[in-house]
Amino acid sequence: MTSYKNRLLECLKNEELGNNICADCTVPLNTDGNDNWASYNLGVFLCVNCAAIHRMLGAHLSRVKSIQLDQWNRDQVEFMECHGNAPSWKYYEHIVPPCYRRPQEKDPQVLREQWIRAKYERLEFQDVSKQTYLTGKKTGMLFKRGRDDRRFLPRFFILDEEKNSLVYYTKNDKKTPKASIPLYKLKAVFVPDKIGNPNGVQLLYKDADSSMRNLYLYSDSGKEIVEWYTAIRNANYNMMKVAYPDRSDKELQNGLLNDFSREGWLCKTGPKGKEGYKKRWFTLDKRNLHYYNDPLDAFPIKTVAVGGKSDHFACRQNVPPGILDQGFSFTLVTPDREFYLSAETETERKQWMDALCRLVNAPVNPQDY
Repeated sequence: MTSYKNRLLECLKNEELGNNICADCTVPLNTDGNDNWASYNLGVFLCVNCAAIHRMLGAHLSRVKSIQLDQWNRDQVEFMECHGNAPSWKYYEHIVPPCYRRPQEKDPQVLREQWIRAKYERLEFQDVSKQTYLTGKKTGMLFKRGRDDRRFLPRFFILDEEKNSLVYYTKNDKKTPKASIPLYKLKAVFVPDKIGNPNGVQLLYKDADSSMRNLYLYSDSGKEIVEWYTAIRNANYNMMKVAYPDRSDKELQNGLLNDFSREGWLCKTGPKGKEGYKKRWFTLDKRNLHYYNDPLDAFPIKTVAVGGKSDHFACRQNVPPGILDQGFSFTLVTPDREFYLSAETETERKQWMDALCRLVNAPVNPQDY
């Protein structure tokens, strides 16, 4: 039995076959075999998180074992040696659209699960006709949080790339839309913890008066919410392709709107630095720093556009002398005013300052806002 496991460990180290990373989320695997798994009928090596989802698929699709903890027989080991991650990618990821988000280690569970189900259960990446999120049209019911009453109620949504719009209606009225959102202004972000639902998504866009507007949605179906998310990304990708015809698919993929750089609670005092600190929810979205009374508010209290150091922006530890101090403070300097902020821990302060300093020190592009 030990010799079989030694052969598996040697197979795990094969970088040419990609066996040293998880076949699904590509997180690096421990080459000593600890906490590593494999599907012995698919011939792929997996991390513990992706292996758990493979178990959910059922043994008719994927049969999973721990490399170190489970017993292996000769046929299973030989099958792993004859296959590996790279041949699996060639088969199961034959046609992955550029707009599709491949999950990484820290991505929400719904993205990881639906990627794995799309690969092995639905075989979506072998047949373009199964990729309905690429058609430019999508309709369906989603639960939306009310701006005023804050209840999640079903709403009927229609995405139409030809009309460059996402509209939604109340459940009983499909004649007059409650809102029509231009797709070119729209961004979708998974926020399951903030919404309190594993399929929670936040939509952001600028309304008619250029104010930032947020919609909070979820679906009972993980498949459905990922398809909505991908349909929006596909619309963004197609618009970028028209706007930047000389860019490669890889460059366009890198330009797709992804998650927030940082989110969380901070305390702030007023511009005079004399008032008591108040707790606010902050979101750093590219170069836009929004802050809210509540994480699920429809509109931010204020948005700060973070520029570069050549435009007199800076981020400094602590607050200036004479300014009311609290906790682990830091200062965001802008040409118009200084923002005096405070984190609950030294670690949080460092994380916020690192994120802001990266922006201040980086070249500014119009697409960053």
